[in-house]
Amino acid sequence: MSHANLPDPIAADPAGADPTGASPAREPEVWDSLIVGGGPAGLTAAIYLARFHRRALVVDKGDGRMQLIPVSHNHAGYPDGVAGGALLERMRDQARQYGATLRRGEVAGLRPDGDGFVADTDAGPVRARTVLLATGVVNHRPPIDDDAHMDAVSRGLLRYCPICDAFEQTGKRIGILGGDTHGLAEALFLRSYSRDIVLLGLASVTLTPDEQAQADAAGIRVVTVPVSSFDFTDEVRLTLDDGSDVIVDTLYAGLGSTTRNDLGRALGTALCDNQCFLTDDQQRTNVPGIYAAGDAVEGLDQISYAMGTAARAAVAIHNDLRDKDGQTLD
Repeated sequence: MSHANLPDPIAADPAGADPTGASPAREPEVWDSLIVGGGPAGLTAAIYLARFHRRALVVDKGDGRMQLIPVSHNHAGYPDGVAGGALLERMRDQARQYGATLRRGEVAGLRPDGDGFVADTDAGPVRARTVLLATGVVNHRPPIDDDAHMDAVSRGLLRYCPICDAFEQTGKRIGILGGDTHGLAEALFLRSYSRDIVLLGLASVTLTPDEQAQADAAGIRVVTVPVSSFDFTDEVRLTLDDGSDVIVDTLYAGLGSTTRNDLGRALGTALCDNQCFLTDDQQRTNVPGIYAAGDAVEGLDQISYAMGTAARAAVAIHNDLRDKDGQTLD
């Protein structure tokens, strides 16, 4: 039987307010879910929730890390690679297609309001029954200006994720900027891709005797003199405090990151090591109605992982709302 003439509920009502098509398209007074962050986690959740006929609003500042990815080669389904920005745009189009609303903006505050929450945004207050925090993390960057940083990242001279793109650096001269245990761990990870690995720091690199022995055993060169300046003109030239240079083909910034957790922290969400949101196996935080997904939760900082946690969160949000509304079996 042909379905060509059946009405499309999403097309009839982009806000998803009434999938029967009885209500005109308009923004609801209360959203089913406010999604803070429009990266791969936030957009995946928006797609799922919109396809559940949920009223989903994504508010995103537009400064997520995925926008910086020149090409990802380990995201399934793209054997020739895909630029982070291009993948985001495809996901935005898909979310809009099914009725999610996407806004560029910032959520400055979040507070309980009856059975839901009120978010303070630069476009005014937003009321939602649930909130998904897909706020991500911020990488700690080397001390270079924004234009030089963007150029170095776009040309693959400065990198942040060995799991994402170390395969493409196989056999090259690789530097790791991070003169501590975290930096050494990253250097040891990269050792399986190249024999030419050098660990440097912004301050004097001081390893414990055991850490130095591990670096020596792996053939990792440790430069104890701090890096004073960076040149990404052709290759990566790192000038040290003593005036000497270290030249590598690519530099990984192993300086750590900070989770964007202020909104959840203000509500009393539990955190892991005072950073990532702690959730149950359905992405619920300890605050009822608040969920978290993506890089802001403990786990792999990977597109695929972020999407998986977001799918789980969206299903939980939908089912929890169904339960509240008496739409599930006792």
